[in-house]
Amino acid sequence: MAEHLDFFNIYIMGVIEMLFQFYFLIKILKKKVWPPFYVLFAVCAVIVKDFLPVGTIAGFAALVLLLTVCGVLVCRADFKPSSLYAALMTEIMLLCYGVVNSLISLLCPFLFDAFHDTAGIAVMLASEAASLALTGFCYYMVYRYFSRDALYPSGTTAEMQQMFLVFIPILMIFIMGEYINTIGFEFQYMVVEEEGYFRYLFSHWQLFAMHLLGLASLFCLLIGYKKLLQGFRLRTELTLLEQEEHSLNQYVEEAKTRYDKTKSFRHDIRNHIEVIKKLLQNGRLEEAVRYMEDMDDMAEEMSFPISTNNPVVDILVGNKLGIAKSMGIDVGCFLLLPYPCGLRDIDICIILSNALDNAIHACKSQDSGTEKYIRVSGRIQGDFLMMEIENSFHGKGVFKKGTGLSNVKTVAEKYGGAMSIETRGNVFVLHVLLIIPRHSEGISQQMD
Repeated sequence: MAEHLDFFNIYIMGVIEMLFQFYFLIKILKKKVWPPFYVLFAVCAVIVKDFLPVGTIAGFAALVLLLTVCGVLVCRADFKPSSLYAALMTEIMLLCYGVVNSLISLLCPFLFDAFHDTAGIAVMLASEAASLALTGFCYYMVYRYFSRDALYPSGTTAEMQQMFLVFIPILMIFIMGEYINTIGFEFQYMVVEEEGYFRYLFSHWQLFAMHLLGLASLFCLLIGYKKLLQGFRLRTELTLLEQEEHSLNQYVEEAKTRYDKTKSFRHDIRNHIEVIKKLLQNGRLEEAVRYMEDMDDMAEEMSFPISTNNPVVDILVGNKLGIAKSMGIDVGCFLLLPYPCGLRDIDICIILSNALDNAIHACKSQDSGTEKYIRVSGRIQGDFLMMEIENSFHGKGVFKKGTGLSNVKTVAEKYGGAMSIETRGNVFVLHVLLIIPRHSEGISQQMD
């Protein structure tokens, strides 16, 4: 009977435990695996555990390595997240079994009184079922809140390098847990019948509390790690926004300089006309032609390749579309903006800069030989400014909003407007609606 129970406990339940662990590893890594690989892994894991008990450091490392290899070779996942989740899931299973075993040890005297000869089998089955249920719940929490997509939404290498901060605490929790198991379960309790009661040589309440706190500490560690990654991402996004603001401020200064030159040129235009008139009256045609050529050069320096009625936006859009044109992308701009108005130049630039960067990136990702184009348009209707950025893209997969479009949405909501996205086949369209503040006067005159 004892041999059958050992076989059932070691091999049958061992296979079930390993199938359970491998299934959730695949779920957490967001991968799909051919079903026979489940059985193959479970058998290999049970063989490894038979030679190297998972309660030892060597056994723990062997099982983590086996899970990592399966994650890399079978699931085609990256090494770093595979190793992190392999260690995490192995430790969770050990802690969950420790919690349940400690609780069962507390109830053993009552269970023996209730079940007598069948107590061993009943306790074993109940312990396994409860351990798997607790492990499954913990795995689900990891899958729901700490999966790969939750921790690494952008998938950057810089973020994934920080994952090794978790390994040392996990290893420390493992070593402390196994040290407690060695002390507590090798000398688990000695039953001495003295006047009809049991006397324990070790407090199983303490064991239960220690394992439970170890499990709680592991999830606290995951929460802290997730917050740390969020902090890294926010810091990176803030740095990018600061760089973007610096670039946009340069656009503003350049636009102001050009605008001042234009005003000066317009102020002096009558003097230039008078000089040319005198030269012609005196028959000095060659000098008049050279003077007019110089004026043409001056006008060329002050002219904008794009004319939106806003000098700041003219420079920004002109530069962005110039880059796109140099890449072989067909460009067009049909945008007319109020100037000046209650809309800050830098806010309009944030919208157009991010939208055009995304459009250029989408066009670059298209296959060679396909039509690539970017169209920028916009119009005023009452107190509303409606802008539309249309571009070609590969049209495959699900489009994910990144930091750039989040910035566009933030600016739109700042002015009580909205942002929407439309896709039609190989066409991507970004719609932005802004409400022009009423305190800006003379907008209609500017637009006329």
